[in-house]
Amino acid sequence: MKQQSLYIQGEDYQLHLRHISKNSAGTPVLMIHGAIENGYIFYTKKGKGLACYLAEQGFDVYVADLRGRGQSTPIISANSDFGQFEAISQDIPMFLDYITNKTNKAMHVVSHSWGGVLMASCLARYPERLSQVLSKTCFGTKRSVSVKSVEKFLKVNLFWNNVAIKLANKNGFLDAKKYGVGSDNETKKSLAQSVAWVKKGAWIDPHDGFDYNEAAKNIVWPPSWHCTGVKDKVLGHEQDVKAFIAESSNHQAKFNLLSKKNGHALDYDHINILTHPQAVTDHFPLLAEWLKTHQ
Repeated sequence: MKQQSLYIQGEDYQLHLRHISKNSAGTPVLMIHGAIENGYIFYTKKGKGLACYLAEQGFDVYVADLRGRGQSTPIISANSDFGQFEAISQDIPMFLDYITNKTNKAMHVVSHSWGGVLMASCLARYPERLSQVLSKTCFGTKRSVSVKSVEKFLKVNLFWNNVAIKLANKNGFLDAKKYGVGSDNETKKSLAQSVAWVKKGAWIDPHDGFDYNEAAKNIVWPPSWHCTGVKDKVLGHEQDVKAFIAESSNHQAKFNLLSKKNGHALDYDHINILTHPQAVTDHFPLLAEWLKTHQ
């Protein structure tokens, strides 16, 4: 299995893709990470993680670092003037086109958390891009958080919707790595635009008013699978994952709650659904088989 870094040149930035492959003739898979994250949620350089597992199964895997995160440059700073709108309208289309042009094939898309919202938004906004996508898999993806609990109040109401905004205004960006609240940083714009969606309300773009909910009603989505863990009580709660499926008008989407009760090895949470060693023999093989049925 080989790993290499590929770069896509933007106007004044570079986007990074980690190419992980044992069989370059295999079906491509694009992986999109979530907020305060980067592509390392899917792989390690030593060959662990879902991306490496799928490469071992014969897929041609490309793990994205969204703009300013991971090995995409320049890294996020107070000078970073972009948000999730740019990810939806520019960066994800660039990833899709790069892989399409390189492989001359349509691809599977696998997303974690907020990455699934960005990908769905891109496809709803630009339905002509659906021809590039064979299937869509989301781990712990929700748009709004409607569950009520002490954990939700602390993580969402208090931190994400208030303290994070104040820290970003103070520093010019959310230095999530410095404060130990995430694997990567967020710009002021991406934070503000995500806060607008996390609060329960319409799926309308804060940047230009585009109505994703209305656009999604006209979409024939590719085969879709949403998974979340039973211990994911806030960031990907079963209730909110199902609400996003309904909001997307993705009525044929498959849903699984990963728990011991449902026959899985353990009760997964928002992060270990992708990083726990037992995932390799638990639900990773199920995903690989599902992807192979939608080539």
